[in-house]
Amino acid sequence: MAIAHKVVGHGPVRVIALHGWFGTAEGWGMLPELIDPDVYTYALLDYRGYGARKDEPGEFTLAEISADTLTLADELGWDRFALVGHSMGGAAALRVLTDAAHRVTALIGVSPVPASGVPFDADSEALFSGAEDEDDNRYAILDFTTGSRQSPYWLRRMTQFSVNESIRPAVGGYLRAWAGADFAADLPQTTIPIATIVGEHDPALGAETMKATWLEQLPQCELDVLANAGHYAMFEAPVALATSLDRVLSRLQ
Repeated sequence: MAIAHKVVGHGPVRVIALHGWFGTAEGWGMLPELIDPDVYTYALLDYRGYGARKDEPGEFTLAEISADTLTLADELGWDRFALVGHSMGGAAALRVLTDAAHRVTALIGVSPVPASGVPFDADSEALFSGAEDEDDNRYAILDFTTGSRQSPYWLRRMTQFSVNESIRPAVGGYLRAWAGADFAADLPQTTIPIATIVGEHDPALGAETMKATWLEQLPQCELDVLANAGHYAMFEAPVALATSLDRVLSRLQ
Protein backbone atom coordinates (compact mmCIF):
# COMPACT_ATOMS: atom_id res chain seq x y z
CA MET A 1 0.00 0.00 0.00
CA ALA A 2 1.44 3.38 -1.05
CA ILE A 3 1.99 5.97 1.67
CA ALA A 4 -0.50 8.83 1.25
CA HIS A 5 1.17 12.21 0.87
CA LYS A 6 0.96 15.59 -0.82
CA VAL A 7 3.72 16.91 -3.07
CA VAL A 8 4.58 20.61 -3.32
CA GLY A 9 7.14 21.87 -5.84
CA HIS A 10 9.41 20.14 -8.32
CA GLY A 11 12.88 21.39 -7.40
CA PRO A 12 16.07 19.39 -6.75
CA VAL A 13 16.16 19.80 -2.95
CA ARG A 14 14.00 17.01 -1.54
CA VAL A 15 12.23 17.45 1.79
CA ILE A 16 9.82 15.23 3.74
CA ALA A 17 7.60 17.16 6.15
CA LEU A 18 6.19 15.49 9.26
CA HIS A 19 3.15 17.18 10.80
CA GLY A 20 2.26 17.83 14.41
CA TRP A 21 -0.15 16.17 16.82
CA PHE A 22 -3.14 18.21 15.67
CA GLY A 23 -2.02 18.43 12.04
CA THR A 24 -2.07 16.48 8.77
CA ALA A 25 -0.46 16.80 5.35
CA GLU A 26 -3.12 19.48 4.73
CA GLY A 27 -2.45 21.21 8.06
CA TRP A 28 0.60 23.32 7.21
CA GLY A 29 -1.22 26.65 6.94
CA MET A 30 0.18 28.97 4.26
CA LEU A 31 3.59 27.28 4.17
CA PRO A 32 2.99 25.21 0.99
CA GLU A 33 2.20 28.43 -0.90
CA LEU A 34 5.52 29.95 0.20
CA ILE A 35 7.82 27.11 -0.84
CA ASP A 36 9.89 27.97 -3.94
CA PRO A 37 8.71 25.25 -6.35
CA ASP A 38 11.79 25.57 -8.58
CA VAL A 39 14.15 24.88 -5.67
CA TYR A 40 12.28 22.39 -3.47
CA THR A 41 10.16 19.29 -3.71
CA TYR A 42 8.29 18.79 -0.43
CA ALA A 43 6.48 15.55 0.33
CA LEU A 44 3.95 16.18 3.11
CA LEU A 45 3.19 12.91 4.88
CA ASP A 46 0.03 11.80 6.67
CA TYR A 47 0.45 9.52 9.68
CA ARG A 48 -1.68 6.43 10.22
CA GLY A 49 -4.97 7.50 11.77
CA TYR A 50 -4.73 11.01 10.26
CA GLY A 51 -5.89 12.75 7.09
CA ALA A 52 -5.93 10.51 4.04
CA ARG A 53 -4.81 7.62 6.27
CA LYS A 54 -7.52 7.92 8.94
CA ASP A 55 -8.76 4.41 8.24
CA GLU A 56 -5.33 2.79 8.08
CA PRO A 57 -4.58 0.67 11.17
CA GLY A 58 -1.43 1.32 13.12
CA GLU A 59 0.43 1.19 16.39
CA PHE A 60 0.67 5.02 16.47
CA THR A 61 4.33 5.21 17.50
CA LEU A 62 7.35 7.28 16.47
CA ALA A 63 9.03 4.13 15.20
CA GLU A 64 6.06 3.52 12.91
CA ILE A 65 6.19 7.08 11.56
CA SER A 66 9.91 6.60 10.92
CA ALA A 67 9.34 3.36 9.04
CA ASP A 68 6.56 4.92 6.97
CA THR A 69 8.76 7.93 6.19
CA LEU A 70 11.51 5.69 4.87
CA THR A 71 8.97 3.69 2.88
CA LEU A 72 7.63 6.89 1.34
CA ALA A 73 11.17 7.97 0.42
CA ASP A 74 11.69 4.60 -1.27
CA GLU A 75 8.41 4.95 -3.15
CA LEU A 76 9.46 8.41 -4.33
CA GLY A 77 12.88 7.11 -5.37
CA TRP A 78 14.65 9.41 -2.90
CA ASP A 79 17.86 7.92 -1.58
CA ARG A 80 18.51 11.04 0.50
CA PHE A 81 16.24 13.80 1.75
CA ALA A 82 15.91 16.59 4.31
CA LEU A 83 13.36 16.48 7.12
CA VAL A 84 11.09 19.18 8.51
CA GLY A 85 9.04 18.22 11.56
CA HIS A 86 6.49 20.27 13.47
CA SER A 87 5.92 19.57 17.18
CA MET A 88 5.42 15.80 17.45
CA GLY A 89 6.83 15.63 13.93
CA GLY A 90 10.11 16.98 15.29
CA ALA A 91 10.52 13.94 17.50
CA ALA A 92 9.47 11.73 14.58
CA ALA A 93 12.14 13.38 12.39
CA LEU A 94 14.74 12.65 15.07
CA ARG A 95 13.57 9.02 15.07
CA VAL A 96 14.15 8.88 11.29
CA LEU A 97 17.61 10.37 11.80
CA THR A 98 18.36 7.73 14.43
CA ASP A 99 17.10 4.91 12.23
CA ALA A 100 18.69 6.03 8.94
CA ALA A 101 21.17 8.86 9.46
CA HIS A 102 22.92 8.09 6.16
CA ARG A 103 19.80 9.12 4.24
CA VAL A 104 19.14 12.49 5.93
CA THR A 105 20.71 15.63 4.42
CA ALA A 106 19.34 18.20 6.91
CA LEU A 107 16.83 18.30 9.76
CA ILE A 108 14.70 21.20 10.99
CA GLY A 109 12.32 21.05 13.93
CA VAL A 110 9.54 23.64 14.12
CA SER A 111 8.51 24.00 17.78
CA PRO A 112 9.70 20.41 18.02
CA VAL A 113 9.37 17.77 20.69
CA PRO A 114 12.86 16.53 21.70
CA ALA A 115 14.10 12.95 21.67
CA SER A 116 13.85 13.04 25.46
CA GLY A 117 10.09 13.61 25.36
CA VAL A 118 8.02 16.10 27.34
CA PRO A 119 7.63 15.56 31.09
CA PHE A 120 4.21 16.77 32.26
CA ASP A 121 3.12 17.94 35.67
CA ALA A 122 -0.18 16.54 36.93
CA ASP A 123 -2.35 19.35 35.50
CA SER A 124 -0.67 19.26 32.10
CA GLU A 125 -0.91 15.49 31.93
CA ALA A 126 -4.64 15.67 32.62
CA LEU A 127 -5.10 18.38 29.97
CA PHE A 128 -3.15 16.59 27.25
CA SER A 129 -4.30 13.05 27.97
CA GLY A 130 -7.90 14.26 28.02
CA ALA A 131 -7.55 15.59 24.47
CA GLU A 132 -8.06 12.11 23.05
CA ASP A 133 -11.75 12.26 23.93
CA GLU A 134 -12.47 15.86 24.92
CA ASP A 135 -12.54 18.49 22.17
CA ASP A 136 -12.47 21.31 24.74
CA ASN A 137 -9.06 20.04 25.86
CA ARG A 138 -7.76 20.43 22.31
CA TYR A 139 -9.06 23.99 22.21
CA ALA A 140 -7.37 24.75 25.54
CA ILE A 141 -4.07 23.24 24.36
CA LEU A 142 -4.16 25.30 21.16
CA ASP A 143 -4.88 28.43 23.17
CA PHE A 144 -2.14 27.73 25.72
CA THR A 145 0.57 26.83 23.22
CA THR A 146 -0.03 29.99 21.18
CA GLY A 147 0.29 32.19 24.25
CA SER A 148 -3.46 32.84 24.65
CA ARG A 149 -3.17 35.45 21.91
CA GLN A 150 -5.24 34.12 19.01
CA SER A 151 -8.90 34.59 18.18
CA PRO A 152 -11.54 32.18 19.45
CA TYR A 153 -12.70 31.66 15.86
CA TRP A 154 -9.26 30.46 14.73
CA LEU A 155 -8.95 28.24 17.79
CA ARG A 156 -12.35 26.70 17.06
CA ARG A 157 -11.40 26.06 13.45
CA MET A 158 -8.11 24.45 14.44
CA THR A 159 -9.89 22.31 17.02
CA GLN A 160 -12.48 21.16 14.52
CA PHE A 161 -9.81 20.38 11.95
CA SER A 162 -8.08 18.13 14.45
CA VAL A 163 -11.34 16.39 15.35
CA ASN A 164 -12.34 15.89 11.71
CA GLU A 165 -8.94 14.77 10.42
CA SER A 166 -7.82 12.24 13.03
CA ILE A 167 -9.21 9.27 14.91
CA ARG A 168 -9.24 9.44 18.67
CA PRO A 169 -7.16 6.30 19.36
CA ALA A 170 -4.40 7.72 17.14
CA VAL A 171 -4.41 11.01 19.06
CA GLY A 172 -4.03 9.13 22.33
CA GLY A 173 -1.45 6.70 21.02
CA TYR A 174 0.77 9.35 19.49
CA LEU A 175 0.59 11.44 22.66
CA ARG A 176 2.03 8.58 24.67
CA ALA A 177 4.68 8.08 22.00
CA TRP A 178 5.97 11.66 21.83
CA ALA A 179 5.49 12.67 25.44
CA GLY A 180 7.28 9.54 26.60
CA ALA A 181 10.05 9.60 24.00
CA ASP A 182 13.38 8.49 25.45
CA PHE A 183 15.99 7.96 22.75
CA ALA A 184 18.26 11.00 23.14
CA ALA A 185 21.17 8.70 23.98
CA ASP A 186 20.70 6.98 20.62
CA LEU A 187 20.94 10.10 18.47
CA PRO A 188 23.76 9.66 15.96
CA GLN A 189 26.75 11.91 15.55
CA THR A 190 26.34 13.78 12.28
CA THR A 191 27.58 16.91 10.54
CA ILE A 192 24.40 17.71 8.60
CA PRO A 193 22.64 21.06 9.12
CA ILE A 194 20.22 20.86 12.06
CA ALA A 195 18.04 23.70 13.32
CA THR A 196 15.05 24.44 15.49
CA ILE A 197 12.58 27.23 14.77
CA VAL A 198 10.31 28.31 17.62
CA GLY A 199 7.79 31.04 18.29
CA GLU A 200 8.56 33.62 20.96
CA HIS A 201 5.13 33.04 22.52
CA ASP A 202 5.31 29.22 22.80
CA PRO A 203 5.33 28.55 26.57
CA ALA A 204 6.08 24.83 26.27
CA LEU A 205 8.42 24.21 23.33
CA GLY A 206 10.11 27.58 23.09
CA ALA A 207 13.70 28.80 23.15
CA GLU A 208 14.54 27.73 26.70
CA THR A 209 13.29 24.20 26.13
CA MET A 210 15.30 24.00 22.90
CA LYS A 211 18.47 25.16 24.68
CA ALA A 212 18.01 22.42 27.28
CA THR A 213 17.21 19.64 24.78
CA TRP A 214 17.87 19.95 21.05
CA LEU A 215 20.90 22.21 21.41
CA GLU A 216 22.35 19.98 24.13
CA GLN A 217 21.60 16.70 22.39
CA LEU A 218 22.68 17.85 18.90
CA PRO A 219 25.75 20.10 19.24
CA GLN A 220 25.53 21.67 15.76
CA CYS A 221 21.87 22.59 16.20
CA GLU A 222 20.97 26.21 15.49
CA LEU A 223 18.06 28.13 17.01
CA ASP A 224 15.81 30.73 15.39
CA VAL A 225 13.10 32.47 17.42
CA LEU A 226 10.24 33.94 15.40
CA ALA A 227 8.50 37.09 16.60
CA ASN A 228 4.71 37.21 16.78
CA ALA A 229 4.33 33.43 16.80
CA GLY A 230 3.56 30.69 19.28
CA HIS A 231 3.46 26.96 18.56
CA TYR A 232 1.88 27.22 15.09
CA ALA A 233 4.22 29.43 13.08
CA MET A 234 2.85 28.09 9.78
CA PHE A 235 -0.39 29.93 10.66
CA GLU A 236 0.89 32.73 12.88
CA ALA A 237 4.02 33.85 10.98
CA PRO A 238 4.17 31.85 7.74
CA VAL A 239 6.48 34.12 5.72
CA ALA A 240 9.00 34.28 8.55
CA LEU A 241 8.83 30.48 8.91
CA ALA A 242 9.36 29.90 5.18
CA THR A 243 12.31 32.29 5.23
CA SER A 244 13.88 30.53 8.22
CA LEU A 245 13.45 27.12 6.60
CA ASP A 246 15.01 28.39 3.40
CA ARG A 247 17.96 29.82 5.30
CA VAL A 248 18.92 26.29 6.35
CA LEU A 249 17.76 24.22 3.38
CA SER A 250 19.35 26.53 0.79
CA ARG A 251 22.72 25.11 1.92
CA LEU A 252 21.76 21.89 0.16
CA GLN A 253 21.57 23.47 -3.30
